[in-house]
Amino acid sequence: MAGIGPLTQDWEPVVIRKKAPSAATKKDEKVVNAARRAGAEIESVKKSNAGTNKAASSGTTLNTRKLDEETENLAHERVPTELKKAIMQARMDKKLTQAQLAQMINEKPQIIQEYESGKAIPNQQIIGKLERALGTKLRGKK
Repeated sequence: MAGIGPLTQDWEPVVIRKKAPSAATKKDEKVVNAARRAGAEIESVKKSNAGTNKAASSGTTLNTRKLDEETENLAHERVPTELKKAIMQARMDKKLTQAQLAQMINEKPQIIQEYESGKAIPNQQIIGKLERALGTKLRGKK
C-alpha cells in the first residue's frame, strides 16, 4: 500500500435512526390511544363514502334504468301436467318406485320426484331416458 498516501481515520459520528412511521402505523389504534394518553392533538376526518359502495354505483346508468323499468315477469318452463301424470302412470304400471326408476335411467331419485311434482325444468335427454325405461311415449302426440 505504499504510494497511496497517508491513511487517515474518519472520526465523524454516524447517526442511525429508525425510519419515520408510515401512514398506516400512524392510524393504528394502539398508536392513537398512546397519543391520546400523552395529550397529543389528534385529528379525525370522516370520509364521505367510507363504508359504502357509492363510488361503484354513483349514479343510475342507462342499463340500470332499463332494468328498473322492465316489467316482464320471467320464469323457467316447468314440466306440464300431462307429462308428470304420464310419468307417474307409466311408473305405477311397471310397479317401480321413484328410486328404482331413477337407478334405471342413471339419475338421482330427486330428479324423478321433481318431474312427478312438476317442479323440474324439462330436459329432453332425461325425458328420452324415461321413455326408454318405461316403454311409453311421453312427449309429442300420443
